[in-house]
Amino acid sequence: MSSDPWQIDRLDLDGYLARLGIAAREPGPEALAELHEAHVRTYTFDNIDVLLGRHPGVSLDELQQKFVVRGRGGYCFEHSTILAAALERLGYEVRRHLGRVGDPDAGAQQGRTHMVVEVVLDGQRLLCDPGFGMSLLRPIPMVDGAEDDYLPGWRHRLRRTDAGDWALLRLRDQGWEVAHTTDELEVKPVDVVIGHHYTSTFPGSHFSTGLILTKHLPGRHVTVTHESLTIRTPGQPTEHRPLHDGELEEWLVTLEVPLTPEEKAGLLARLGTLAAS
Repeated sequence: MSSDPWQIDRLDLDGYLARLGIAAREPGPEALAELHEAHVRTYTFDNIDVLLGRHPGVSLDELQQKFVVRGRGGYCFEHSTILAAALERLGYEVRRHLGRVGDPDAGAQQGRTHMVVEVVLDGQRLLCDPGFGMSLLRPIPMVDGAEDDYLPGWRHRLRRTDAGDWALLRLRDQGWEVAHTTDELEVKPVDVVIGHHYTSTFPGSHFSTGLILTKHLPGRHVTVTHESLTIRTPGQPTEHRPLHDGELEEWLVTLEVPLTPEEKAGLLARLGTLAAS
């Protein structure tokens, strides 16, 4: 029986890397950046299973079936758990962190319902954030004031807060906006189980009240909800408009969401219920 509480040995690492379309490499900055971007570009950020009434958990067995076997995406607890396992299996030093979505200085009162991964590489701390709606494409150094300039037009900044947390900011049309704050507290598997259960079952959770489906496509980032479509292109004005009737099915194909016919029918029925309420 494994003594590892995260049970990373249960991950089919070869299958995961094959799904990403990359090969195993020795730990290093370029290899880490390649894996992070490949993960974000391969998997959608979505809450489809929540809307279908499914929340089997965040064990490696469940995530292995969902991400590696089926090629489905999910949200932060799922993305960060499987990414962290893969990184550890590849030889990286990994730490898991929980955080709060939104800007606490703006009055946001959020629980610790976001999960990120820290990698320590050659003495440098790097923040990996594969499971946010507008995710980082590549890790960002955990240094106060560090900025991500990997893709001009989509800038991120990390700053240390007065409370000692890490705030990730994204540059938007109106200026810098706090996406989430991450703390330094130790994270155990049970913390992730609790956060996942709350996020996927609590009636007030925004994941249970509407569709959120996003993905980085070549040259653009797409966000689809049950009501709207948002397309962000680096250096260009954001396109935001209502979602047309029947358009969701087209985006499920474009974003390569591998749903069974039963899942697709269930999702459309659930969204129809939301629209009528």
